[in-house]
Amino acid sequence: MTMSVAMVTFDCLDARALATWWARQTGGQVTADYDGWFVTVAPPPSGGPVLAFQKVADPTPGKNKLHLDLEADDRDLEVERLLGEGALEVARHETAAHTWAVLSDPEGNQFCVSQRR
Repeated sequence: MTMSVAMVTFDCLDARALATWWARQTGGQVTADYDGWFVTVAPPPSGGPVLAFQKVADPTPGKNKLHLDLEADDRDLEVERLLGEGALEVARHETAAHTWAVLSDPEGNQFCVSQRR
């Protein structure tokens, strides 16, 4: 049996606002909005899973246990753009083989941006 990732779902306080933010950042499109409690973002033509945002009364506190790893043609330029869109920088990491920036979205969900290989 094989499986594939069809959707990644975020718990959040404002599903509509966070879905709209992620649609702008990924080039995706909001495709379903169920009264603001569950909103989905279809991936751009280049592919990827559907992103979903589910309104919850009590989001999980602390660091999220699952995060997105994103790639960009120009990591530094993309990080600056994301910061301008309301993301916050958490950390930058560098190893001999790989560098990446850890950011958080407007609701504090952390994600990483690295240079496309």
